[in-house]
Amino acid sequence: MAYLIQNGHPVLASPISSGRYGHFTRTGSFKVLEKERSHYSSMYGKIVDANGNTIVADADADMQVPHGGKFIPAPMHYFMRFNGADGMHAGYLPGYPASHGCVRMPEQYAIAFFNSISVGTPVTVFGRTPAGRYLGQSEPVFPGRGGRFPDPRFGPRFDPRFGPPPPPWWP
Repeated sequence: MAYLIQNGHPVLASPISSGRYGHFTRTGSFKVLEKERSHYSSMYGKIVDANGNTIVADADADMQVPHGGKFIPAPMHYFMRFNGADGMHAGYLPGYPASHGCVRMPEQYAIAFFNSISVGTPVTVFGRTPAGRYLGQSEPVFPGRGGRFPDPRFGPRFDPRFGPPPPPWWP
């Protein structure tokens, strides 16, 4: 989960997909280094053939591209960089850790975070990737919700499986 905290109180909680095995999201205290509304990855994306058919869905920019094909960078809209190449952005949430280190969130939440923070805003990454999730990746993270995320204005502020976020480390 990602929490937006204002005046020491959580005002928004978003489901996320963080770094997968081999690309864990680094934990620690950071600050937002930059914001970019329409960011595209320079390292990850997909490779398509001359007809636009996807050949490699999870491609690295340095992979060989077949003649007539091309590398298409992954969109990372509402990007908020906080550590090296890692940041928070709108993206697909399959229900398990799947990114190359970034924190993906549903677009409506990414927009809310993007519009609420500034460069220099503190970011605290905590927790760990549940290793067991890699065996049952098709199992939904939010069973019984039909794959839809609740509107944070209605219903509980926090997922009952998790406690509230820790208090902010800044004064």
